Amino acid sequence: MNLKETKNGVVIEVFVKPNQPKFTVKLDGDELIVSCTEEPVKGKVNKELIKELSKFFHAEVEMVSGFTSKQKSFLIKNMGKSDAETLLHA
Repeated sequence: MNLKETKNGVVIEVFVKPNQPKFTVKLDGDELIVSCTEEPVKGKVNKELIKELSKFFHAEVEMVSGFTSKQKSFLIKNMGKSDAETLLHA
């Protein structure tokens, strides 16, 4: 899994699947796959990702790259790498 610790938190890379029946976060080998219910129009998927990942990690989440791509990076603020890994493996 690709997690990078920074002074502001941890950066996590995700692969996004839009137009899914249910929002889910799952590990597939080393890749984090996030299924979104929204369609990729006018940033709807990005808004859903930020909202749902904030709930999932109980922290403020900011998108740092991949605004128009299925491969995206997010900064989970004020969280360490080990805390993020614990939540993802739960």
